[in-house]
Amino acid sequence: MINRFAFAVAIAALGMIPAARAQASPNHVEIGIFADYTNFEATHTNSVGLGGRVGFNIARHVQLEGEISYDFAQAFTETFTDPSTTTVTVARSNFQLLDGLFGPKFQTRGRVKFFATVKGGFIHAGLNDEPGSAAGFVSTVQSLRMSNVDGAFYPGVGLEGFIGPVGLRLDVGDLMYFDSGVHHDVRITFGPSFRF
Repeated sequence: MINRFAFAVAIAALGMIPAARAQASPNHVEIGIFADYTNFEATHTNSVGLGGRVGFNIARHVQLEGEISYDFAQAFTETFTDPSTTTVTVARSNFQLLDGLFGPKFQTRGRVKFFATVKGGFIHAGLNDEPGSAAGFVSTVQSLRMSNVDGAFYPGVGLEGFIGPVGLRLDVGDLMYFDSGVHHDVRITFGPSFRF
């Protein structure tokens, strides 16, 4: 009996998808790339990287979005001073961040849109001696199952403006992750978006 009920609910939900698409705006998909800045609270590290996102309209003012970003290993400096000389050493930290998030975006209408978003997902913070490149990203993704991965929650707000199908987007939010308590990390993204 329960299986029949679940099957009926699934068929009804699938039947509502065309109706939801008909009510959504004519642009059903947004694809974007972005530069990412994260102030990682646990290590007091300012991380920068790149990311990408895709969103699908499910109602007039609501999109479902998925995104992933990869923050490169950061360099740090150490200064040594003695009475006769000062030496500055620059070294790579090998500390990298990878996060993936998914959730709704609630937005206003018009060429310039204000929005709020709430997403859940994962964050991986770890050491990797691969350089900040495509190979380093692939290596980090491949080692996720063997590494420290924590649940993440991201509430954020932003602004995006479009001229035709091309726009610019700015997000600001709190990338929270859960590891022996809640850690709060400021996250800012900025980059172009394309509507279809």
